[in-house]
Amino acid sequence: MAENAQARLDALEERAAHQETTTEDLSRVVAAQWDEIDRLKKLVTLLAERVGEAEQRVSAVAPPEPPPPHY
Repeated sequence: MAENAQARLDALEERAAHQETTTEDLSRVVAAQWDEIDRLKKLVTLLAERVGEAEQRVSAVAPPEPPPPHY
């Protein structure tokens, strides 16, 4: 009986070790994803600013387009 209990305990310890490794791996992946999300948010903000500036330059230079004839 003691042998069976020891085998069960060893199996539980092994499973716990695998779960700990998996948890650490997932934590690293999530941290890397957050870094990527932050980088992409900054890029989207920069691109939105550039598009806004380009729209302002175009609207300042070009007169507004008249509506199409079917209006």
